[in-house]
Amino acid sequence: MAKNISILGSTGSIGTQTLEVVKEIGSISVKAMSTNVNIELFEKQIRQFKPELVCVMNEEKAKELENRISDMKITVLSGMEGLKAVATHEKSDTVVNSVVGNIGLEPTAEAIKNKKDIALANKETLVTSGELIMKLVKENNVNMYPVDSEHSAIFQSLQGNEENRIRQILLTASGGPFRKRDSLDDVTVEQALNHPNWSMGKKITIDSATLMNKGLEVIEAKWLFNVPLEKITVVVHPQSIIHSMVEYEDGAIIAQLGVPDMKVPIQYALTYPKRVKNSFEKLDIFSVSSLTFEKPRTDKFRCLTLAYDAIKTGGTMPAVMNAANEIAVAAFLNRRIGFTDIPKVIEKTMNKHKVIGNYTLDDVLNADKEARKYSEEVILCL
Repeated sequence: MAKNISILGSTGSIGTQTLEVVKEIGSISVKAMSTNVNIELFEKQIRQFKPELVCVMNEEKAKELENRISDMKITVLSGMEGLKAVATHEKSDTVVNSVVGNIGLEPTAEAIKNKKDIALANKETLVTSGELIMKLVKENNVNMYPVDSEHSAIFQSLQGNEENRIRQILLTASGGPFRKRDSLDDVTVEQALNHPNWSMGKKITIDSATLMNKGLEVIEAKWLFNVPLEKITVVVHPQSIIHSMVEYEDGAIIAQLGVPDMKVPIQYALTYPKRVKNSFEKLDIFSVSSLTFEKPRTDKFRCLTLAYDAIKTGGTMPAVMNAANEIAVAAFLNRRIGFTDIPKVIEKTMNKHKVIGNYTLDDVLNADKEARKYSEEVILCL
């Protein structure tokens, strides 16, 4: 089951865990990979996995890396063109997209056009351009495998049930660190980054705290599994043991359980349809004392409602919502705005946008750019 892969974002949380999976199962070769600026870790990864092509988004850092690995015969590129080169490397058959943000959109589209299967951890690709990307997937006859634990759980729960009608997808959410908190006005950056169950990057951790992460996943699920929005239900499950469920028309609910860890979903995306033995932590079912479920508090966590509003509006609105969220989260992390200002920035930016319905990739990129600019203006006025 030898496989050649490219990894977009190898030094991030998903990227590093992908390399752990590669090391664990031993039948996968890394042909190309990228990072943003973390060349110290990147150099270590390059020396261990020996790819043929690498990209550092920051041009100065790319030149520095080139000097550091001058003893190796490896091509070093930079910027978006370099990222696209990693995504379309001729020897790779699967691209793991684990970059954070809308920057993952263009290289994913190029990879699909070059007949690469996609192991997708970059939510923004389908959030901003789901209709366009899934059309490309179909036209190029490639596969898109979900890496997110929730979407992987849905994907696994669908196996063997392709002919059965879905009543609803039950998309689980931990609820984040403020699930039971009454007031969010004085939330600090440190508190928001202290997730109760998962160890993730800063941006996705803040998205989990606001429930925007779940809103993005709702949109992603709609496109990945070709289901109407009204058949996707968010369920707060604080223990994060059930990663998601599918309820069928006869009332049967099939769920996927496991420890809160990304390595098994990553491995399944790379080895599908086979399951491969590994040494990763396993769920001790006898240690699970209780599994509880709640409805999300949309009155407190308005980002989830805004995500639903964006996909209901459709067209370029999800791209605008996503861009505004990225700017707002960055501003919160930099202590420029408060936690409750995040949905305010998103809503004001969405209200400003004139939606394009039958959009192109350029339309999405332009909407993204304009939304980022306007979001900054909103932040200055808060």
